[in-house]
Amino acid sequence: MCNNCPKNPVYKLHSGEQLCQNCFFKYFEKKVRKTIRVYKLVEKKDEIAVAVSGGKDSLTVLDILYNIYKENKKITLKALMIDEGIKGYRNECIAPTKKFCKERKIPLEIVSYKKEFSFDLDQVVKGRKPCSVCGVLRRSLLNSYAKKLQVKKLATGHNLDDEAQTIIMNQFRKNIGASARLGPMTGIEDHEAFVRRIKPLYFMSEKEIMTYAFLKGIVREFNECPYNKESYRNQVREMLNNFEELYPGTKHSIVSSFMEILPALQKQEKKGKIKYCMKCKEPSSQDVCQKCAVLEQLKLPQ
Repeated sequence: MCNNCPKNPVYKLHSGEQLCQNCFFKYFEKKVRKTIRVYKLVEKKDEIAVAVSGGKDSLTVLDILYNIYKENKKITLKALMIDEGIKGYRNECIAPTKKFCKERKIPLEIVSYKKEFSFDLDQVVKGRKPCSVCGVLRRSLLNSYAKKLQVKKLATGHNLDDEAQTIIMNQFRKNIGASARLGPMTGIEDHEAFVRRIKPLYFMSEKEIMTYAFLKGIVREFNECPYNKESYRNQVREMLNNFEELYPGTKHSIVSSFMEILPALQKQEKKGKIKYCMKCKEPSSQDVCQKCAVLEQLKLPQ
C-alpha cells in the first residue's frame, strides 16, 4: 500500500517509502520544482533551450518545463537537437521528438554533424573511442547553437546517476577543475562566451525518470546509444549500479556529499581569462579548442 494513500504502490524510493502513481508524480514534480527554485535555475524573463535527444531524460525535462511555464509569457522555451548520424539510433529519435515538440508548439532546431562537419559519427569512429569524439563535437555545437538561438540557459537531462558517475570519474582522473564546474547549474560565473547549462533533474535517479516517463506516456521505448557500452563512463556506471544494489542510497550519498564541498571547490578554482580558439574563434582553454583538435586528428574539413 502507498505510504500516503490507500492505493497500490508503483514505485519504492531508496528510503523505502512506497508510492502509488499519483503520489509518485507529485513527489517527482515537487522535487524538480524545488531544484529549480533552490538553485535559481530559471529566472524571470529567461529564454531557455532544452537539449533534446529524444530519450527519457531530455523529453522529461522539456515536458516538465513546458508544464511549469506554459502560462508564463515571460519564459520562452525552445528545443535543440544534435543529429550525430548514428544509424538505427538517432534517426529513430528524430520523428518522435518532432511530434513531441509540435504537440506543445515548442520550436525545434536540429543540427547535424553531416551539415556542420561533412561526416556522420558512424563514418569516423572506427579505431577510435566514439564517446571521446562525439562528446567534444556535441558540446561545441550545443554551445554555439544555443548562442545563435539567443537563449540565456541551456537545460539538459542530466540526472543523479550521471552526476555521480562524473564525480567519480573526475576523482579517478584527478580533475578537480572539472568538478568545480559541476552542480545543478554548470560553470562558476556567467560569461558571454558560454550559455550556462541547467539540470532540473539533478537530484532524480535514472530509475525514477524512467518510471515517470513511462507512466506519463512521454516515452514508451527506452533506446540507448550503441556506442555507450564502449565508454569509460559505462564502466563507472556499472560499478555504481552494483554498489547501489548492495548499498541502496550510494548514488544519493555521492551527490549529496559532493554538493557540500562544491562551494569550496568553486572558491579555490581560479577564474582564468577565457581564451579563444585561433581557428574557429570559439572559447577555449588552449590556443586550439578541443573541437578543432578532434577535427584535425580526423583530418576532415570543418
